[in-house]
Parts: sequence; structure tokens; C-alpha cells
Amino acid sequence: MPKKILSAEFKRECTELVIVHGYKHKDAAVAMGVGLSSIQRWISQYKKEQQGITPKASALSPEQIRIQELEKQVKQLKIDNQLLKKASAFFAIQMNNGSK
Repeated sequence: MPKKILSAEFKRECTELVIVHGYKHKDAAVAMGVGLSSIQRWISQYKKEQQGITPKASALSPEQIRIQELEKQVKQLKIDNQLLKKASAFFAIQMNNGSK
């Protein structure tokens, strides 16, 4: 059976049933059609995110999702910057060789 891909929003809604609305873990799992261990894992992750801990997995809270997006952009910008440095060095050498 193929694994279902669940959105961060869906996972957050599941956690909010327990955290905000007071559902029991088992009742929330049944209501949302997911496994009990999944609900427990998402709640644990969500609580850590609320403490400012960025997860290795996809984030659930909007703040942590934004942090992960920004970290991804920073990583890409660093890669782009390194490429530009190499290209600049290459063209500087080419210009120096051409002027001789």
C-alpha cells in the first residue's frame, strides 16, 4: 500500500485537536484517520517547534516552515555566491591573459 503524503497543515490540524481542543490522542487519530503513533510524533514535534527547535523533518508550525524556507534560500545563495566567485576569478585570469 503506497504511503500517504500528508501536508504540514493537515498534521498541524491533527495536533491542534489534542493541544487546543482537548481531544485524547486516540480520539484525534480516529477522527483524522491516521495512526496513533503518527499523532503522538506530530504532537511531540509541534511542541518542540513551539520551543524554537527547528526539526530535521518538514516543519509543522508556520514559523518553523518559514525558517526552513529561509535556511534553504541561504544555502542556495551561498552556492550561487561561490559560483560567482569562481566565475569572476576565471574571467579575471582570461582578461589578464588577453592583455599580455
